[in-house]
Amino acid sequence: MAQSVCKICAYNRNVLNKIRTGAPDDATISELAETFKVFGDNTRIRILWALFSEELSVSDISGKLDMSQSAISHQLHTLKAARLVKSRRDGKNTFYSLDDDHVKRIIEQVLIHVGER
Repeated sequence: MAQSVCKICAYNRNVLNKIRTGAPDDATISELAETFKVFGDNTRIRILWALFSEELSVSDISGKLDMSQSAISHQLHTLKAARLVKSRRDGKNTFYSLDDDHVKRIIEQVLIHVGER
């Protein structure tokens, strides 16, 4: 079967092949899309922002964001499952922090992009 070619658009096959061969596999693309979905919630962004400079407990985050501890715990569970935050136990307390600097850089880059309007 012959491949149809757009008569109006002229594609550079070398560029297209480079893009196709460098693309992540479907599983990685799916994981990337799921991670961006996690970023797509105001409360989760606010929690991540609160964790930019220090680790915090659920009650600390709850106080900073003026939200219930239950709501914060629910969102932290989602963030932890997406490997955007990590936790550390200290006795009866659990403290949360960003999983690594990549999380902060992602938010900073998108903030720069949003500010370009």
